Amino acid sequence: MGILDKIVAWLAEQVMNLLDMISTSVLGALGCSMDSFLRYFPAAETMYGIFVALGIGLILLNWMWQVFKNFGLVAGIEAEDPLKLSIRSVLFLFLAFYSKDIVDIALKIGGTPYHWILNQDLPPLSFADFNSVIVTILGVVANGSVALIALILLLILSWNYIKLLFEAAERYVLLGVLVFTAPVAFAMGAGQSTGGIFKSWCRMFAGQMFLLVMNAWCLRLFTSMVGTFLADPLFV
Repeated sequence: MGILDKIVAWLAEQVMNLLDMISTSVLGALGCSMDSFLRYFPAAETMYGIFVALGIGLILLNWMWQVFKNFGLVAGIEAEDPLKLSIRSVLFLFLAFYSKDIVDIALKIGGTPYHWILNQDLPPLSFADFNSVIVTILGVVANGSVALIALILLLILSWNYIKLLFEAAERYVLLGVLVFTAPVAFAMGAGQSTGGIFKSWCRMFAGQMFLLVMNAWCLRLFTSMVGTFLADPLFV
């Protein structure tokens, strides 16, 4: 069993080193800032002007269509009040044109608690040390191949942690999509019949920021647990 223990111990060490690398790279890239999103998806910024033009065009098209429908009131066609329509259209034209600045303010507000969570001082953490601690504990309470049992526990731990990391990365990418398509979402608010789409976008945008902050909180809770466990594995 000596050779098997050495192989299993080496595999466990590589798993934890890989987990260290993934954790450092993902946590460093995520946040409410779109810098990492633009680094990996540079075309988003290039095509942002297309969405601004599309949003403004949709607002103007809806404006003209609703004004045209007012001429058909005699025929029983329903139409929005021209004054309210004009005020709403002008307002959302402004919002669509300056949507990037508006969204950046929202991201800065949402990013503040995110940075507070990441900048909190936690116990020192090295995932590579986690395996040796588990092996030591299992050596006391378990029989048989201790290294193999430790490797199985590490794989379960690593898999669930990586799933949480990739869930946070997925939310970050979705947040970036919402940010760079914001002009079209603002354009939907100009029409009374499409206002629900704009409200749904606002809820989704706020929800993604909140969930991203919660993901960071959960990851930091996990790393703090591992750091505390490494410092005092037997809690004595």
